[in-house]
Amino acid sequence: MTRVVVVGSFNVDHVWRCDTLPAPGATLAGEYTTGPGGKGFNQAMAARRAGAGTVFVCSLGSDGGGQLARALATADDIDLRDEASDDPTGTAGIFVGADGRNSIVIGPGANATLSVAHVEAQASTIREARVLLAQLESPIDVVITALQLARESGVPSVLNTAPANAETTSALLGMADVLTPNESEFASLVARHTAMAIPADAVATAGDDALHLLCRTLHPNGSIVITLGAMGSFVSHADDVMRGDDIAHYRVAAETANVIDTTGAGDAFNGALCASMVIRPDARFAEHLRFASYYAARSTESEGAAAAMPVLPVG
Repeated sequence: MTRVVVVGSFNVDHVWRCDTLPAPGATLAGEYTTGPGGKGFNQAMAARRAGAGTVFVCSLGSDGGGQLARALATADDIDLRDEASDDPTGTAGIFVGADGRNSIVIGPGANATLSVAHVEAQASTIREARVLLAQLESPIDVVITALQLARESGVPSVLNTAPANAETTSALLGMADVLTPNESEFASLVARHTAMAIPADAVATAGDDALHLLCRTLHPNGSIVITLGAMGSFVSHADDVMRGDDIAHYRVAAETANVIDTTGAGDAFNGALCASMVIRPDARFAEHLRFASYYAARSTESEGAAAAMPVLPVG
């Protein structure tokens, strides 16, 4: 089975649903639930449920959170390659407002202990993958190692540059074939790695030529997909890596959705994007983006993160 390999994080999500998101100093009443999450696991679940065989490389504690991850991976037929950690399994505190928007605080726990040696032990699996997907809730040297293994074997790689405050280097960005930031993450990367700047709230409405220039300055030899929520996504390619598209930059409209909870929507997009690249290897990149947009929209119509990933027929 052709596969997506995801290197990343697993968290136990603690979710409070409130009428409005809490302001500093405020105490609000809300409804509490808990369930699986973490960008890595969300994306692995999305890739698998979107139809691609999926391997998930992570670090887990010996606690109930780790047991939950192992049980869920088995239930969804995800090939789990977990490194045992003395630290507790990662956690996240999530506040969700009535409009579906959210605020999140993460406790890395075992995610911060994922080692280069463990990723190197998966070298043959990464080299045989169709796509490698990583995020920035794992140590940066681990992510670089995974991307380097993929590049050495000609395996396409996607780096979801999230969260926005994560450490990044130019070497890290340059190792990935495709970067997938949202508006805040893109603005942060531009400010950190170029002499240019753009406010996060101006990204979605910026002119396409201006966005393309920023993307080419930030990641001159690869592609960038900026996810823009309800405004869809913007893609920018280097001229010599058009990925089957006829033009170097364009927008893809968002799919309509009956939004209940946007938690994990970006993860749904990334997992589905990679699944589409595996299942439809000859399709244009724009077709992969349209599928990812459709899948992400469906994920917002249920509560939760990993558990909200829609199940599509296995390819």
